[in-house]
Amino acid sequence: MNWNQLLSTTRFKVVDGQVQTTVAGAAADSAIGLRTDFHIDHDRVVFSSAFRRLGRKTQVHPLASHDHTHNRLTHSVEVSSVGRSLGNRVGAALAEHGELPAGYTPFDIGAIVQVACLAHDIGNPPFGHTGEDALRVWFRDPARQHLLAGLSMAEALDVQTYEGNAHGFRMVSNLEMYAGEGGMRLTAAALGSLMKYPWAVDVSPKPGKFNLYQSELPYFRAVAAALGLPEVSANRWARHPLSYLMEAADDVCYAILDLEDAVEIGILDVQEFEHLLLPLAGLDERALTSQDPRQKCALVRGTVVGKCVAALADRFMAHYHDLMAGQFTGKDLLAVCPQDIGDALQGAKELASRKVYRHRSKVVTEVAAYPCMATILAVLIPGVHTLVTQGEAALSTRERIQLSLLERPLPVRDGLYACYMSVLDFVGNMTDNAAANLAREISGVGIL
Repeated sequence: MNWNQLLSTTRFKVVDGQVQTTVAGAAADSAIGLRTDFHIDHDRVVFSSAFRRLGRKTQVHPLASHDHTHNRLTHSVEVSSVGRSLGNRVGAALAEHGELPAGYTPFDIGAIVQVACLAHDIGNPPFGHTGEDALRVWFRDPARQHLLAGLSMAEALDVQTYEGNAHGFRMVSNLEMYAGEGGMRLTAAALGSLMKYPWAVDVSPKPGKFNLYQSELPYFRAVAAALGLPEVSANRWARHPLSYLMEAADDVCYAILDLEDAVEIGILDVQEFEHLLLPLAGLDERALTSQDPRQKCALVRGTVVGKCVAALADRFMAHYHDLMAGQFTGKDLLAVCPQDIGDALQGAKELASRKVYRHRSKVVTEVAAYPCMATILAVLIPGVHTLVTQGEAALSTRERIQLSLLERPLPVRDGLYACYMSVLDFVGNMTDNAAANLAREISGVGIL
C-alpha cells in the first residue's frame, strides 16, 4: 500500500445500482483552501441526523438520567479528539521520514482519523451491544427460520447478525444524505479508515465481527480499489493503516471513561480509579489538591490519555512496514504498547467488567432490551415476509396497520433481503428512548 492512494479524496455515488466516482463535495471552499476534502467529510458526519441520534443512544449506562455520564455522541466526540491527536503525531512522523506525499500535511492525517472516529459508532442500535445481540437472537430463533427461506447463506447471516460496524458503513455509504445514491459520499480515505473489519460476515476471521453487509460489497469494492487495499481473499481486504489509529482511540476512551462515568454516578469509588491509573499518570497523590472527585478523575484521565497517545503513535511507526504491507500481526496497537500502558488499560477493563458492567442499574435495562427489540421485530417482520412472498393482497388488516409504522416505503421489488435490511435500518436508527416507547406503545400495555 502507498500513501498516494491511501489518502485518496475520491468520492462515490450510486446511479442505477452502479457505483461511480464523483467530485461532489469538492466545494469552492476546498478549492481555495478554506476547507479541505477531509473537513468536508467532518462536516457531513457532524450535521447528519444519524450523528445527532447518538446523543440518545447507550454508551455504558442505558437511559442514564445523570447529566455528566457519556452517551454515544459525547463518546464519539471525545474519541475523535484523541484520534485527531494520534493522527497528527503519526502525520508528523511520516513527514519527518519523507513518507507523506506532496500536497498533504500532518494535519490531514489527523483530520482523516478524526472523521473515522466521529463515525465509528454511527451504526449502533438502541441499547448498544445488548441491542445488537437482541436483534440477532430474534432472527436466530429456530421457530423463525422459515422467514429466511429464499435468502442466500450470506444474506441470511447478514440478517441474523446485526453488526454496529457494518451498519455504520451502510449508514455513511447508503442511508444518510444521498439515500440510495451513495450516502454521505465521504472520501475514500475516510471510509477506509472507518473500516475496522473490512470483510463480509461469511468470510470473517472473527465470528460476528465484520464491516460489510452483502448490500454494501460493491460500494466498498470501489473504495478499496481507489485506496489500493489488497483483497487477501474473496470479499476480505487488508485494513487501511489509519484504521488502527481509529481503533486505538476508541479503546483508550472506553477503557478510561467508562470508569470515570462509574465514579460520577457512584458505582465506583474515586480511590479505586486513582489506585488503578495514578501509577501510569506519574502523579503523586499530593498533586491532586482538589477534593472534588470529578476534577481528580479529569486530571488523571487527561494525563493518562496523553501518555497513551504518545505511545500509540510510537508503536504505529515501530510497526510501520507491517501495517503498510497489510501484515501487522498484533491484535491491535495497544497490544504492542509498553507493558505499563497495556497493564493499566487491561486493569481498567477488568475493573469495569467486574463492578460497572454488571451493576444492577445496567443489567435491568439490558434484560429489558431483549423483549423490547423482540416486540418491534415481531410486529414488522412477519408482515414484510407476507408482502414480499405472497403480495400485498395477502396482507391481513393487522399486518397492513403494522407495516404503516415504517418511515420509508419497503423496496419490495428488490426482494426479501432488501426489505429485511430496511426494517433493520428502521429499528437500528432508533434511540434508546424511541425503541422503549414504541415497544411499550405497540404491546398494548398501558393503552388506557
